[in-house]
Amino acid sequence: MFYDFSSIEKKWQKIWIDKKLFETDINSKEKPKFYCLVMFPYPSGHLHMGHVRNYVIGDVIAQYKRMNGFNVFHPIGWDAFGLPAENAAIKNNIHPKKWTKDNIDYMRNQLKQLGISYDWSREISTCEPEYYRWNQWLFIKMFEKGLAYKKISPVNWCPSCQTVLANEQVENGMCWRCGSSVEERNLEQWFLKITKYAEELLDGHKLLEDGWPEEVLIMQKNWIGKSTGAEVDFSIGSEKIRIFTTRPDTLFGATFLVLSPEHPSIEKFGLHKKPEIQEYIKNSKKKTRNERILNREKTGVFTGLYAINPVNNEKIPVWIADYVLLEYGTGAIMCVPAHDQRDWEFAKKYNLKIREVIKSSESNIEKQAYEGEGTMINSGEFSGLSSEKGKEEIIKWLEKKGLGTKKINYRLKDWLISRQRYWGTPIPIIYCEKCGIIPVDEKELPVLLPENVKITGTGESPLKSVPEFIETKCHRCGSSAKRETDTMDTFVDSSWYFLRYCDPKNDRLPFDKKIVDYWLPVDQYIGGIEHACMHLMYARFFHKVLRDLGLLNSDEPFTRLLTQGMVTLGGVAMSKSRGNIVEPTEVIEKYGADTIRLYILFAAPPEKQLEWSDEAIEGCWRFLNRIWRLKEIIYQENQKKISVSKEEKDKLLRKLHQTIKKVTDDIEKRYQFNTAIAHIMELVNELYQYKSLGDETSKSVFEKIVVLISPFAPHIAEELSEKIGLKEESIRLANWPEFNPELIEEPSVEIVVQINGKLRGKIITKRDISEEEIKTQVLNDTKIKNYIKGQIVKQIYIPNKLLNIVVAE
Repeated sequence: MFYDFSSIEKKWQKIWIDKKLFETDINSKEKPKFYCLVMFPYPSGHLHMGHVRNYVIGDVIAQYKRMNGFNVFHPIGWDAFGLPAENAAIKNNIHPKKWTKDNIDYMRNQLKQLGISYDWSREISTCEPEYYRWNQWLFIKMFEKGLAYKKISPVNWCPSCQTVLANEQVENGMCWRCGSSVEERNLEQWFLKITKYAEELLDGHKLLEDGWPEEVLIMQKNWIGKSTGAEVDFSIGSEKIRIFTTRPDTLFGATFLVLSPEHPSIEKFGLHKKPEIQEYIKNSKKKTRNERILNREKTGVFTGLYAINPVNNEKIPVWIADYVLLEYGTGAIMCVPAHDQRDWEFAKKYNLKIREVIKSSESNIEKQAYEGEGTMINSGEFSGLSSEKGKEEIIKWLEKKGLGTKKINYRLKDWLISRQRYWGTPIPIIYCEKCGIIPVDEKELPVLLPENVKITGTGESPLKSVPEFIETKCHRCGSSAKRETDTMDTFVDSSWYFLRYCDPKNDRLPFDKKIVDYWLPVDQYIGGIEHACMHLMYARFFHKVLRDLGLLNSDEPFTRLLTQGMVTLGGVAMSKSRGNIVEPTEVIEKYGADTIRLYILFAAPPEKQLEWSDEAIEGCWRFLNRIWRLKEIIYQENQKKISVSKEEKDKLLRKLHQTIKKVTDDIEKRYQFNTAIAHIMELVNELYQYKSLGDETSKSVFEKIVVLISPFAPHIAEELSEKIGLKEESIRLANWPEFNPELIEEPSVEIVVQINGKLRGKIITKRDISEEEIKTQVLNDTKIKNYIKGQIVKQIYIPNKLLNIVVAE
């Protein structure tokens, strides 16, 4: 009696595609819209269970909304540019384009095997010119607005990937992709000015508080790193050294100044000529940015100069130390060793003055710096103020004296998008000796990625070896010019792809404003939390830029975000690099797509880690077969009639309506698919215990089970629906069942009985019993009656819950 999942699943997948069942009428406004989006996959070759979990969660949400009367938009595409394709080309001597397209074909088939209800008519691939043309167009628009610019700067270089990394792509000094140690290099690179939107990215969190995980918002807030303080000028002769501090209340405690090894004042004062400073700067350049920040052993060199502290006119020594970075703040810091642990360690090592200016019962500056709040001391006219009040007053004083000003700084840095690799969007810039750096004429877009490229994975961009790509004409003056050979960071591709889904065939603009203004923001986005400070931040930035360019009206791209947990094997996250992948195709061949879908949803709540278990997936397979057998039993011909009481029928119907309510609440309010499935399992168990399988009541309940299970296991639900004549069209277009509130309540209740507030027993009785009736039952209960030793003074009755009898003692 096992069901033939293989033929059933193939049958219904073909029907869905042939009928174009999930193609969205993008212009229809007859129903409320619901845009359900999953983070699109990189076509690495095969789906893994992390992919499966992400896409099945999205499909259940889309299916549930579809059954509740929404016009659901559920698209899919491919994040197709990127380094793995280039590395595979080098390793296997195959062009990245072929490698990528072959993988897309395979993975597309896997997604269809899973029965995901995607609108395949809107499929996009970011490596196609029809898509990356608009990357280039948007870059030009940003360039025209001053949001795209080029500069020489220290950059993160991954020697293994042979490319530059944005700050967000460096994790504890390691490349986010391959795990290699990152080096620092000075290169001329292209940047997008995300810092212009730093404050708005923070303010936008208010719109997302109800729909995004708090953890993601905190991660973004910390990455943006807003800090309010003051910029203050310290004098060295006639020169000014500007510092930024978040603690102006500690200015009186500044006992030395430290410059970064790259600070321009070093050359201005001729300090670079001193041998000991030369040697120190040389050694600093050998360290990565991360090594300098994290290095516990603080090192420095005295310059021989002294600066004037503006609040007390004290002369303080000026040092150079590599734990200060030029790009953070101003590249110079005032050092308050009593109230900053790094400064305290440096002062202790070089025997520099430590002055306490914030007093607290918790402080003990002999042992360590005190970095908390307190009362200001040794601070002239500001002594006695709270440190919080002191910050405000000292900033006012500095501004009045012309010695400093209030300043807001951000940890966030501009987005470095240049990549010295081949498989990405060519940056649409040309270099003309007469006209300078100019964008490509929009009429010439797309700047096509040439295919006759030798890819070695070492050295400069492979595009530099293609003369026919590099050599061009300036469209302004007609002179010879050269193309930019860097390609864009692939996070550019994923920063606006959800907009292109809405209008993927548009050859005049990246998308039609009217269409995206209707469909955006995305109602539900599903993807991993590892993208909190990269993709999700970049997509929010892009969305705001596109709004300011007049291309759309919404402020945020994603209303709700669900970050699903990882799928692990033996406690370790599944990944191809670790070799611990469970191949979805193998599981589908053994158990069917519905089983893997059911398991991936039932094994854990979506936001929690899921530990893969062969035993648990067997359990899901058995459950689907139990449903299949129920159909065989209930709908068999010439079934012997067994009469059951009205109470038994009511009990089964009550369980049905309770289940509908619980499953609805689990999906609608919390996306707790595991408990929703558990409730359906309980209902199936209840139906098996019903004695009159085959009567109208059992058939009615079974029909609802088929509908309830359909978002989770659509293939078996379709087949069962067809066999029992439930609906002519697909069950995936059926209406979600409604529960009857009157049928949910149990007919009997348990009422707690108290005597003078103490628990003395419990009475099981009919629901909504009157106060007098319950009192009579209590007084007839021998055990409880024994506790009533005096006159009843009063009684307090909470219907269906509690009776408290107060007795005079």
